[in-house]
Amino acid sequence: MEFFNMEKKWLLPLIVISAIYIFFLATSFNMGLVSSIQQNFNSILLILPSHLATNQTVPVFVETKISPPSPPPLVGAAIPRFAYLISGSKGDLEKLWRTLLALYHPVNHYVVHLDLESPLEERLELTSRIEKHPIFTEVGNVFMILKANMVTYRGPTMVANTLHACAILLKRSKDWDWFINLSASDYPLVTQDDLLYTFSDLDRSINFIEHTSHLGWKLDKRAMPLIIDPGLYMSNKSDVFSVGPKRTLPTAFKLFTGSAWMVLSRAFVEYVVWGWDNLPRTLLMYYTNFISSPEGYFQTVICNSPELAKTVVNSDLHYISWDNPPKQHPHVLSINDTGKMIASSAAFARKFKQDDPVLNVIDKKILHRQKGLLTPGGWCSGKPKCSKVGNIYKIKPGPGSQRLRVLVARLVLKSRFGQNQCK
Repeated sequence: MEFFNMEKKWLLPLIVISAIYIFFLATSFNMGLVSSIQQNFNSILLILPSHLATNQTVPVFVETKISPPSPPPLVGAAIPRFAYLISGSKGDLEKLWRTLLALYHPVNHYVVHLDLESPLEERLELTSRIEKHPIFTEVGNVFMILKANMVTYRGPTMVANTLHACAILLKRSKDWDWFINLSASDYPLVTQDDLLYTFSDLDRSINFIEHTSHLGWKLDKRAMPLIIDPGLYMSNKSDVFSVGPKRTLPTAFKLFTGSAWMVLSRAFVEYVVWGWDNLPRTLLMYYTNFISSPEGYFQTVICNSPELAKTVVNSDLHYISWDNPPKQHPHVLSINDTGKMIASSAAFARKFKQDDPVLNVIDKKILHRQKGLLTPGGWCSGKPKCSKVGNIYKIKPGPGSQRLRVLVARLVLKSRFGQNQCK
């Protein structure tokens, strides 16, 4: 009996020591195991409803009185980098410039484009501002497409412009992880430090692309009509026009539709640009005659590629207010939409009028950005603040990162279970 009691006494320590030994043995073969377990555990916690995960309500442009614990510091290799395309048209100079300043971070890369409809004076002014900006000049990570493209939203020229920017970014640098396309009418709802911190834990192959195969009325109104985009061969912008007869639906691939605004992994961007198995080129030719091709091309490419389809998260990380059923353009956001924007936990919102008062509120309460200046971050140095580049790998996430991390973790976990993924 005494021997039996002695065995019970040592049984628990023996199990614990054995478990620790097996754990470290496993990590010696797979150093990513610890972070994977931690990420999965955190994801399960974050997918819980907000009232179970926390007792606090989501603030509307107000930080909590008690500051959250400081996040662990990120080393340079752990910090992801974004490659942005910010595009605009006639009259969008000031909007584009403001969006660029709000989005700027030294570790990222930026391509800006004012299309051929923009007056030459506007394009020259944007070029001059970039060349004269002391931070942009010092870091050298802002590039303007000088030979402007003609872009019509409902035709394939917008897809061509996006692919052009992707090719430029691939050529200019190997040092970025995700491509994000925005317009001059978009604006961030989090700082770049918030975004970089949130994405630092993610698999770099993930793509955020809103999509569905349930085209509904779009089958008859967009997929079957044949259209011509004058932007392919004319220097003046005009709307697309239809030609007959209608075509039948494809059988070689499945059509998908969704948002024209995306966060694409570098691996997917390389696949679309190089097109080594020819699917991207085939679909590009098909979508040349497709109405509103920016809302279908990238979705159809990735969802018809079995390996890449596994990387899709069904979201564009935007807050956009649509009619039901949606019209060609979303609602213009105003200060009355601030509560809904923050409650969405989205990284970006659209669309905004130039210098709308709600942008001033976002600048002041979320980005802590002063008029005409860059959004502050851990990299900022000098007086006035952000007049010099300090440690570009120093990240200071704020409350926006907490909201965004909850959203992203929930979306990624759903994609891992195959929910709403290329269906």
